[in-house]
Amino acid sequence: MRTIVITVATLSLAVIACGVQAKELSKSHRFACVWGSDIAAGAQQSKLAGISLYGARKRLQVRKFQQPWMRMTAMGITEQTYDSPSKLKPAAVKQTYYEQCVRHELAQR
Repeated sequence: MRTIVITVATLSLAVIACGVQAKELSKSHRFACVWGSDIAAGAQQSKLAGISLYGARKRLQVRKFQQPWMRMTAMGITEQTYDSPSKLKPAAVKQTYYEQCVRHELAQR
């Protein structure tokens, strides 16, 4: 019983710590992580739907982006997603990308 309480307490602290870490990011870093995760999820959706990398890149070429850096970054994320053998659902790719992006940004500090 004591082991279960300690395990639950440890997991609770880990979840809280993850939430605190996400709050430590600046608004622009959080935006970049959310935006990149959306791009990765869209690329995974296209890949699983059988759309070629060429077709996915063409879609990005005609898409309007808010910032100049976004188009090339989206191309890179899309290529990496297509190069991956992963068959995960787009929602899982989105979550994984976001978590790794946050971890990366915090590690840069």
